Amino acid sequence: MNWLELHIDTVHAGLDTVVELLSAHGIDGVVIDDETDFQDFLENNHQYWDYVDEDLEKAMQGKSRVTFYLTADDEGFAKLGEVRIALQELKETRTDCGTLLMTMNNLQESDWENNWKQYYKPMEIGERLLVIPEWEQENALGKKKYAGRVPLILEPGLTFGTGSHATTRLCLTALEKAVHGGEQVLDLGCGSGILSIAALKLGAAHAFACDIDEKCLTVAYDNAALNGIGRDTYTVAVGDILSDTELQQQIGTGYDVVLANIVSDVIIALTPAVRGLLKPGGVFLCSGIIDDRAEEVAGKLREAGLEITETRSSEGWFAYTCK
Repeated sequence: MNWLELHIDTVHAGLDTVVELLSAHGIDGVVIDDETDFQDFLENNHQYWDYVDEDLEKAMQGKSRVTFYLTADDEGFAKLGEVRIALQELKETRTDCGTLLMTMNNLQESDWENNWKQYYKPMEIGERLLVIPEWEQENALGKKKYAGRVPLILEPGLTFGTGSHATTRLCLTALEKAVHGGEQVLDLGCGSGILSIAALKLGAAHAFACDIDEKCLTVAYDNAALNGIGRDTYTVAVGDILSDTELQQQIGTGYDVVLANIVSDVIIALTPAVRGLLKPGGVFLCSGIIDDRAEEVAGKLREAGLEITETRSSEGWFAYTCK
């Protein structure tokens, strides 16, 4: 099916007016991009990242836009005509709604549902792992060039990554050295479950994974199932490890490997608790550390009594293996 993707540029004060106009014409499924909401979101959630891409900030500067979709057929074009007339009337009667410029893109249904998948291909990581997007497994499995590697199949959806980011690759490379068979593994901030599922594929006996995003329950369990892993060896939970006492009790202690591919502030906050999560001789693998905070994080790890045994870096990101 063909679709029309339409954008109406306005200002923050005009958003409600534009949304009401569209609703009056039977269009209620809209997407709102608003700089004010973007800045509020950054301010209230700054603990979850170390930087914001400058291009993204520039793209959002002064931006208030309403996006909606119509079918590219007679009915859709008729509706488009109604909206154009209504917008023109609004321009003539209101001066506080910005330009009210409407632009349009034509797209196939598959364009916005599936085209993102073309950018993810099988990835050889470290010496043992092969990360395969679910839609590529028929092409990848059985190829001679991948012989001997442990396949890790993922269907992340649009919510979580596939392992292509440098921080995940760094953590996977460290993980394959830490897992030899029979380990108990804890994955903090699991996302798609890629790290904990990889640990199980490499021979770990059990993995407990958690994330503050409740979508991880479905995504991580689905990815585990793709790899033949059941809930008898894999547990996923939702909660904030830093503040959720019920989750902390559920996690318990005595892990051979603890994984944290998060951001620097959360890793720093975790460091006092790491030793209590590990069994004697256990390993803490942390990643997601941007280069200009690497020394700061390393210092906090050492203050917590952890020894950094290996440091890995790639594309401006750092990962530490600690004991």
